[in-house]
Amino acid sequence: MTLSQPDTFRRAAITTLGCKVNAYESALIAQKLQQDQWTVVSPKDTADLYVINSCTVTAEAGRQTRQEIRRAISRNPAALVVVTGCYAEMEASACAKIPGVDLVVGNSEKLSIVEHVRTFRGKVRQVPAGPRPDRQTGIPHELLSGFTDRTRAFVQVQQGCDQSCTYCIIHRARGSSQSFSPEQVERQVQRLVTQGYREIVVCGVDLGSWGKDLENRSLSGSPEFVGLLRRISNLPGDYRIRLSSIDPIHLKDNLLDLISSSDRFCPHLHISMQSANTVILKRMKRRYDAALLYERIQAAHAKIPGLVLSADILVGFPTESHAQFEDTLRAVNDLSIAYPHVFAYSARPGTPAARIPSQVPKAIRKQRSAWVRNAGGWVRQGVLSQQAGRCGRVLIERSSLESTGRSHGRLANYLPVRFSQGHPVSGEFLQAYVTGSSGDVLIARATAQE
Repeated sequence: MTLSQPDTFRRAAITTLGCKVNAYESALIAQKLQQDQWTVVSPKDTADLYVINSCTVTAEAGRQTRQEIRRAISRNPAALVVVTGCYAEMEASACAKIPGVDLVVGNSEKLSIVEHVRTFRGKVRQVPAGPRPDRQTGIPHELLSGFTDRTRAFVQVQQGCDQSCTYCIIHRARGSSQSFSPEQVERQVQRLVTQGYREIVVCGVDLGSWGKDLENRSLSGSPEFVGLLRRISNLPGDYRIRLSSIDPIHLKDNLLDLISSSDRFCPHLHISMQSANTVILKRMKRRYDAALLYERIQAAHAKIPGLVLSADILVGFPTESHAQFEDTLRAVNDLSIAYPHVFAYSARPGTPAARIPSQVPKAIRKQRSAWVRNAGGWVRQGVLSQQAGRCGRVLIERSSLESTGRSHGRLANYLPVRFSQGHPVSGEFLQAYVTGSSGDVLIARATAQE
């Protein structure tokens, strides 16, 4: 296919898989496409251009990427199909061999997709795609104007990772850690708040490492992560700030104190926990042991009133015994992990963990995953029951204009809320009184319009 007649190729769809960083970058790609006179439509619609922004953090993520590629091709076999993201970076040749794929764009060129589409002339290309130690994903210079979802916006502040966890390939797919300048982050947050977004989700590949590469630069303000958060929290507007994911080692007292000191920050943390057994953590090459994990999360609970936790948990790591797994299972209850995001270990090509002979059988990994999810469910029910009779500020995510309809939103602590009657205030805050819960959702009534 050639795009020599651009007026005939004007509908583009973007499918985003994986992390919030991908979501931010997809929004930037969409903005660039719109500036180039493309109409961005839903991935479920027929389009002339499909962009699949992929993930490969697990084998399942890779499978989902391939599935989305084939779905796009089936919707319009004549469309231009572009695969980008981490799966495209790590499995470039495999992507290029899928019939119907036209462009495979690595992370370093992701934000230049529009230019590569414009110059495409019909021959399958890899631009540059395939991991290389010296390659880094670019830091965008332009500001993002908005997202399809009008309630919350993701703001990327950091890119890449300097760690080399033995099970992970993201440091190879994304390159070394790079920090966005505090001035750019501030301008981005201000723009999104001005556009009406009420929740700013601060995200990065290794979020707490922001600023480490800025220490030798001349900065206005502190190059520490807490300094950045304090800076954006002082901007005018009615909005709240949520952290996307953070490593236990970055849960420093000054960060916890900042979150607890202001209603601007959401009392919710998503912890990159992985395991609660010291031997397994060491074999994973994580930056903490079980003692530090417990100490930091307990400190977070002590300092931040009403804190609700979610966590990434990896079960079935090679050599993990049942007793070692039970340490992790016990920690879900001990540390009140209400939302465990459970991943059954899958060997990623080229990682040290994949070479360990003692791989845990798939059936055991599956069973352990179910046990952790079940434990999280019990914790979550306890957390939900504690909310009855309390008032809180809910950000409405979905509303109904009909009096018999239902509106949905989330408290600052991330707990989902459903109102018995509809309130046409999607994207706005509403004061609510929690009357109880149903399943995994709180039931509330409005107490006052803001």
